[in-house]
Amino acid sequence: MSSLYEHIAHPHVSARKAAGPVKVAEQHKTGNAAARFNTKLAIWITTVVGSMWCAYVFALMDLFSLPSAIRGGSGTLIAWIAQTFLQLVLLSIIMVGQNVQADAADKRAEATYHDVTAVLHENAQLQAHLAAQDQLLTKIAAKLGLDPVPVIDLPEGTDPVSADEAPATE
Repeated sequence: MSSLYEHIAHPHVSARKAAGPVKVAEQHKTGNAAARFNTKLAIWITTVVGSMWCAYVFALMDLFSLPSAIRGGSGTLIAWIAQTFLQLVLLSIIMVGQNVQADAADKRAEATYHDVTAVLHENAQLQAHLAAQDQLLTKIAAKLGLDPVPVIDLPEGTDPVSADEAPATE
Protein backbone atom coordinates (compact mmCIF):
# COMPACT_ATOMS: atom_id res chain seq x y z
CA MET A 1 0.00 0.00 0.00
CA SER A 2 1.16 3.52 -0.66
CA SER A 3 0.25 6.62 1.26
CA LEU A 4 -1.13 9.92 0.06
CA TYR A 5 1.59 11.56 2.09
CA GLU A 6 5.29 10.86 2.04
CA HIS A 7 7.22 12.44 4.88
CA ILE A 8 10.55 13.97 3.95
CA ALA A 9 12.58 14.81 7.04
CA HIS A 10 14.18 18.23 7.25
CA PRO A 11 17.99 17.99 6.86
CA HIS A 12 18.46 19.79 10.19
CA VAL A 13 16.93 16.83 12.06
CA SER A 14 19.75 14.42 11.22
CA ALA A 15 22.39 17.14 11.70
CA ARG A 16 20.94 17.96 15.13
CA LYS A 17 21.00 14.29 16.15
CA ALA A 18 24.64 13.99 15.11
CA ALA A 19 25.77 17.20 16.82
CA GLY A 20 23.90 16.91 20.11
CA PRO A 21 23.19 19.88 22.38
CA VAL A 22 25.44 22.93 22.33
CA LYS A 23 27.49 23.39 25.51
CA VAL A 24 29.43 26.41 26.75
CA ALA A 25 32.68 24.46 27.15
CA GLU A 26 32.59 23.38 23.49
CA GLN A 27 32.71 26.97 22.23
CA HIS A 28 36.45 27.43 22.80
CA LYS A 29 38.82 27.71 19.85
CA THR A 30 40.96 24.62 19.22
CA GLY A 31 41.98 25.13 15.59
CA ASN A 32 45.76 25.15 16.03
CA ALA A 33 48.40 24.53 18.73
CA ALA A 34 48.53 28.18 19.84
CA ALA A 35 44.73 28.41 20.09
CA ARG A 36 44.59 25.14 22.05
CA PHE A 37 47.31 26.36 24.45
CA ASN A 38 45.63 29.73 24.91
CA THR A 39 42.27 28.07 25.49
CA LYS A 40 43.67 25.61 28.05
CA LEU A 41 45.56 28.39 29.85
CA ALA A 42 42.49 30.65 29.92
CA ILE A 43 40.30 27.82 31.21
CA TRP A 44 42.87 26.93 33.88
CA ILE A 45 43.21 30.56 35.04
CA THR A 46 39.44 31.00 35.00
CA THR A 47 39.00 27.80 37.02
CA VAL A 48 41.57 28.86 39.62
CA VAL A 49 40.52 32.51 39.94
CA GLY A 50 36.85 31.60 39.67
CA SER A 51 36.84 29.48 42.81
CA MET A 52 35.74 30.28 46.32
CA TRP A 53 39.19 29.19 47.55
CA CYS A 54 40.74 31.97 45.48
CA ALA A 55 38.21 34.41 46.95
CA TYR A 56 39.27 33.32 50.45
CA VAL A 57 42.97 33.75 49.57
CA PHE A 58 42.31 37.22 48.11
CA ALA A 59 40.31 38.18 51.21
CA LEU A 60 43.12 36.98 53.48
CA MET A 61 45.71 38.90 51.43
CA ASP A 62 43.56 42.02 51.59
CA LEU A 63 43.21 41.74 55.35
CA PHE A 64 46.99 42.10 55.72
CA SER A 65 46.77 45.63 54.31
CA LEU A 66 43.69 46.57 56.36
CA PRO A 67 45.62 47.97 59.37
CA SER A 68 47.53 50.45 57.20
CA ALA A 69 44.27 51.43 55.45
CA ILE A 70 42.68 52.13 58.84
CA ARG A 71 45.70 54.21 59.93
CA GLY A 72 45.45 56.24 56.71
CA GLY A 73 42.02 57.61 57.63
CA SER A 74 38.55 57.27 56.18
CA GLY A 75 39.59 58.17 52.62
CA THR A 76 42.27 55.49 52.59
CA LEU A 77 39.89 52.97 54.17
CA ILE A 78 37.19 53.65 51.58
CA ALA A 79 39.76 53.37 48.79
CA TRP A 80 40.99 50.07 50.29
CA ILE A 81 37.45 48.69 50.39
CA ALA A 82 36.61 49.78 46.84
CA GLN A 83 39.91 49.18 45.09
CA THR A 84 41.38 46.27 46.95
CA PHE A 85 38.85 44.22 48.82
CA LEU A 86 35.78 44.47 46.59
CA GLN A 87 37.63 44.17 43.29
CA LEU A 88 39.76 41.17 44.22
CA VAL A 89 37.30 39.23 46.34
CA LEU A 90 34.17 39.96 44.33
CA LEU A 91 36.00 39.11 41.10
CA SER A 92 36.38 35.51 42.23
CA ILE A 93 32.89 35.29 43.69
CA ILE A 94 31.30 36.68 40.50
CA MET A 95 33.29 34.18 38.43
CA VAL A 96 32.01 31.33 40.63
CA GLY A 97 28.47 32.56 40.03
CA GLN A 98 29.05 32.76 36.28
CA ASN A 99 30.39 29.20 36.26
CA VAL A 100 27.29 28.01 38.09
CA GLN A 101 25.08 29.86 35.60
CA ALA A 102 27.00 28.37 32.65
CA ASP A 103 26.55 24.87 34.08
CA ALA A 104 22.85 25.53 34.54
CA ALA A 105 22.62 26.83 30.95
CA ASP A 106 24.29 23.63 29.71
CA LYS A 107 21.81 21.50 31.65
CA ARG A 108 18.88 23.52 30.27
CA ALA A 109 20.25 23.18 26.74
CA GLU A 110 20.60 19.43 27.15
CA ALA A 111 17.08 19.12 28.60
CA THR A 112 15.70 21.17 25.71
CA TYR A 113 17.61 18.98 23.26
CA HIS A 114 16.04 15.84 24.75
CA ASP A 115 12.59 17.47 24.79
CA VAL A 116 12.91 18.38 21.11
CA THR A 117 14.09 14.85 20.29
CA ALA A 118 10.99 13.46 22.00
CA VAL A 119 8.73 15.92 20.14
CA LEU A 120 10.31 14.96 16.82
CA HIS A 121 9.78 11.27 17.60
CA GLU A 122 6.13 11.88 18.50
CA ASN A 123 5.71 13.95 15.33
CA ALA A 124 7.06 11.07 13.24
CA GLN A 125 4.57 8.74 14.95
CA LEU A 126 1.75 11.17 14.12
CA GLN A 127 2.88 11.28 10.50
CA ALA A 128 2.80 7.48 10.30
CA HIS A 129 -0.66 7.44 11.87
CA LEU A 130 -1.94 10.05 9.42
CA ALA A 131 -0.45 8.12 6.49
CA ALA A 132 -2.34 5.01 7.58
CA GLN A 133 -5.54 7.06 7.86
CA ASP A 134 -4.95 8.49 4.38
CA GLN A 135 -4.78 4.99 2.97
CA LEU A 136 -7.98 3.85 4.64
CA LEU A 137 -9.93 7.02 3.83
CA THR A 138 -8.88 6.80 0.18
CA LYS A 139 -10.09 3.19 0.00
CA ILE A 140 -13.37 4.06 1.71
CA ALA A 141 -13.91 6.98 -0.67
CA ALA A 142 -13.17 4.76 -3.66
CA LYS A 143 -15.70 2.10 -2.47
CA LEU A 144 -18.32 4.83 -2.05
CA GLY A 145 -17.54 6.21 -5.47
CA LEU A 146 -16.21 9.49 -4.13
CA ASP A 147 -13.08 11.27 -5.17
CA PRO A 148 -10.66 11.47 -2.27
CA VAL A 149 -9.69 14.92 -1.05
CA PRO A 150 -6.65 16.00 -3.05
CA VAL A 151 -3.40 16.11 -1.13
CA ILE A 152 -1.39 19.24 -1.79
CA ASP A 153 2.06 17.68 -1.30
CA LEU A 154 1.44 14.41 -3.13
CA PRO A 155 4.78 13.34 -4.67
CA GLU A 156 4.89 13.62 -8.45
CA GLY A 157 3.86 10.46 -10.28
CA THR A 158 2.07 9.01 -7.23
CA ASP A 159 -1.55 7.94 -7.68
CA PRO A 160 -3.95 7.60 -4.77
CA VAL A 161 -4.48 4.06 -3.52
CA SER A 162 -6.93 2.15 -5.72
CA ALA A 163 -10.08 0.52 -4.35
CA ASP A 164 -8.94 -3.06 -5.03
CA GLU A 165 -6.14 -2.71 -2.45
CA ALA A 166 -8.61 -2.61 0.43
CA PRO A 167 -7.33 -4.20 3.64
CA ALA A 168 -8.65 -7.54 4.73
CA THR A 169 -11.34 -7.34 7.42
CA GLU A 170 -11.27 -9.47 10.51
